[in-house]
Amino acid sequence: MKKIAIVGSSGGNLYSQGGNNPQKLLGEVLTQAKAADFEVAFVEFVAATTSLDNIKEDSIVSLYTLDSNGELILYEQGELSAINETVKELDANLAEQIVAQEIEGLVVISADPKSNNQASAEAAKNAQIPVAGSGGSAMGVYEQMGCNVVSSTGTTGTTDRTRAVAYISALAKAHDHKYRAVLTSSASASAESTTVWQRINVRGIMFAALPAFIAMAIMIALGQIGSLNSWIVSVTGNESASFSAIGSTIIGLLPVILAAIAAKQVSGFDEVGVVAGIIAGALSTNGGVIGGIITGILAGVIVYYVATWALKNRVPGTTTNLLSGALGGLLAGFVGMFLISPIAAFLGNGIRNLIDQILAYNSILAGLVAGALIWFAIMGGVYHAAILPIVLIEMEAAGFSFLGAVDLVCLVCVSAGITLGNVILPREKSGRTAALPGFLVNIFFGTFVEAAYPYMFGDKKVLGGAIFAGAVGGALVGLFNVKSTAYVPTFVAPGLTNEKPIQLVIAMLAAAVVAMLITIWANKTAKSKEISAE
Repeated sequence: MKKIAIVGSSGGNLYSQGGNNPQKLLGEVLTQAKAADFEVAFVEFVAATTSLDNIKEDSIVSLYTLDSNGELILYEQGELSAINETVKELDANLAEQIVAQEIEGLVVISADPKSNNQASAEAAKNAQIPVAGSGGSAMGVYEQMGCNVVSSTGTTGTTDRTRAVAYISALAKAHDHKYRAVLTSSASASAESTTVWQRINVRGIMFAALPAFIAMAIMIALGQIGSLNSWIVSVTGNESASFSAIGSTIIGLLPVILAAIAAKQVSGFDEVGVVAGIIAGALSTNGGVIGGIITGILAGVIVYYVATWALKNRVPGTTTNLLSGALGGLLAGFVGMFLISPIAAFLGNGIRNLIDQILAYNSILAGLVAGALIWFAIMGGVYHAAILPIVLIEMEAAGFSFLGAVDLVCLVCVSAGITLGNVILPREKSGRTAALPGFLVNIFFGTFVEAAYPYMFGDKKVLGGAIFAGAVGGALVGLFNVKSTAYVPTFVAPGLTNEKPIQLVIAMLAAAVVAMLITIWANKTAKSKEISAE
């Protein structure tokens, strides 16, 4: 049985998508590894109580490892600075095991290959063992180092299970192991160890709901093709079968979807929380995105307290589920209907009106500023907390978003341009191989902006070029008044606009080309300096 290791942390973006529950996250990887006949022989995982994007050196974190029986344990708890030193010691030990060929595969989860996990990363590179992982910034570094990366992904829109299956399936393929993913899960009889209030995570709720927003955008885009809709209606004899009608239906369901996700996440009672959220969301659809989230959170809180009270008072489990689900859904639904929805609708309309007024005042300047600042937002760890909610609120009304177009043009296309520049003229020969996967993922999946980070942080010219290219792309988005969506393949995005596909393509190409040219110039300048120094 081949042995593999897991290294990493609860991450930044990952924290809201499973990183806040390290036992569950790691447990899913252990489960999938066992199914592929791998032995997880080494674990070093740093878990924080908040996103690592905004953590301080004196913050208390936990370090998880394996005991002598191979069971996951809390190895040490302390300040981040002290735990980091312990991790480096453990990582040096892991590096020795890799060199000794005792470890033949590496799973990296929001790892730190430049510091905490540098030793194991170097050993993995030299031994060329397969490396699979997630965390865009870190994976970009592993690829740039020359590691044998067999699977690389970001974390947006993923779950513990989908990530674990991705890691293990890639390692299984690399080692020619038979593997069938374990996709069953046992029902949870009790809430997670975290408190109900700690489980409230708006960012995580919105990430989980992204597929619904993308589905809505696709239906609305197809609904713009009048002849196609007329043909469908004539064939089916049903007006509600048209794409535009389906898009409207999904818009009406968004609050229900968000409420169900929120209630499940907050309650900790899985299916009971989902049912309560659906009931609550259905009763408060007029509140839109904001109302659905708030109502769902309220439903989850009610489910949690009703269920824990019932269990403490020896109420049978079946009755507990029925009671908590029904009461949670109805009570939260009525509060949402009469109190939350009017306020939430007012706030949502206010945000959309404010954006429209800004664009009406000076759309070019608005796009330029947004295109430049969005890089600072994502590098500072506030993008997903501040920008993404506004994108979804915009999309709720029309299916498209100004900031969604800015995301696509100024982040995804600029990142694609930077990585393409390193494919065309890399600083080192190995750089072309490292940059190509990032370019392809951005183009074909519309995500993995972090692929550009190693090049941006390694050269101020490239960093400045990214911001400049973002400003250029944003200005064009504003000039053309283009609205679109993010998180879709770049070649699909032009079809998901406010009837301005050509204008979006122009903005996308401009941003990518500017970023690519500046990157090539920066690499050429750096190579010239190296030659002169020799």
